[in-house]
Amino acid sequence: MYIRRTFLAFLLLLPNAVVNAQHLDIDKQLNYCHRQVVRALKYLKPYGYSLMPRNILATDSLHNWNCRLAMAEEWCSGFWPGILWMDYHSTKDQRIRTDADNYTESLAFLAEKPAYDHDLGFIIINSFLKGYEETYKEYYKKIALQCADTLATLFNPKVGTILSWPRHVKDYGGHNTIMDNMINLELLFWAAENGGSQHLRDIAIKHAETTMNNHFRPDGSCYHVAVYNPRNGKFLKGVTHQGYADWSMWARGQAWAIYGYTMVYRFTKDIRFLQHAQKVTDIYLKRLKQTSSDWIPIWDMDDPRGIKAPRDASAACIVASALVELSQYVKEPKKNEYLSAAEDMLVDLSSDNYLSGNNNVAFLMHSTGHHPAGSEINASIIYADYYYIEALLRFHHLKIRNLNNNLF
Repeated sequence: MYIRRTFLAFLLLLPNAVVNAQHLDIDKQLNYCHRQVVRALKYLKPYGYSLMPRNILATDSLHNWNCRLAMAEEWCSGFWPGILWMDYHSTKDQRIRTDADNYTESLAFLAEKPAYDHDLGFIIINSFLKGYEETYKEYYKKIALQCADTLATLFNPKVGTILSWPRHVKDYGGHNTIMDNMINLELLFWAAENGGSQHLRDIAIKHAETTMNNHFRPDGSCYHVAVYNPRNGKFLKGVTHQGYADWSMWARGQAWAIYGYTMVYRFTKDIRFLQHAQKVTDIYLKRLKQTSSDWIPIWDMDDPRGIKAPRDASAACIVASALVELSQYVKEPKKNEYLSAAEDMLVDLSSDNYLSGNNNVAFLMHSTGHHPAGSEINASIIYADYYYIEALLRFHHLKIRNLNNNLF
């Protein structure tokens, strides 16, 4: 029997949710997303379905996506198909479904390749799992299950985590695991509940436990990279790759922690993970209030430039989506605090300060990709758009559920 453990399906098992959408016009923003998708497709379709949107830089003279071939090493290649599946979910536009199918299909070759790195989970969750939720195609399920088995080959049982970057083992002097890797666990949990080996669930839980024990400072902030001795599993050091410093709070890294542990609790119902999700959320919200003039964080909350530092809208989108879900697992006053924060983030993201509008075909502006490398600063980035529309849909489904229960 197929068990849907996505967040939208999980709402059916929850007590009545409280959503104050008074200041957020969800339907308006979903319609806006659809218009931008249609605009983008007019540019993309002549190039076939193997080119995936990645970014639109602030310095670009054109208003269209910079694209890359959907190669195994391109971690962002699943976000565009996922956006299309979510837009189809919202609009039921069959033209969008056709394009979603075709872009998803272009990634099927990954099921026949060894794992390049942990990002295989990102790619498959965003494309094939999103597609399976909408279509129940057995072919999509087959690809996802195959890729879950492939991802599991990167697990080191002596360490207790999935290796993130095989190509960087020498650079870091050991088995490296990045905070982003928490998101990939969803593929393993899903596979274990949909015909895959239960060993996949064991790997996911062990990875979450090991990361929880080693990847965080006492206050709940996280390192970007944890490095382990691959032979005995000893934690060696916590460092950064994309943050300001080894000791700093890189905003998107903390966002991955919030999203990741919320998702792990969804699948396990283990109170340890719920408590940790709240801890990593609370330090994020505390630091956000201290370092930002709105609900969108600066790219690293320890950048000495303070509010003059570049923003990262992508981090806000990830956190907003996670908080809509996390708010449904906790009691008052945390329930209202988290849901209100998610709404405030979406209100700011949906303002003229952050919407791309006619500036380009993306949903949002002002994300930061890899600041230390000088890459994608103050840009429109595909994963910001993905988590933005996901957060809107999660909010939308809570609103509809409350209407059905006469709570509005």
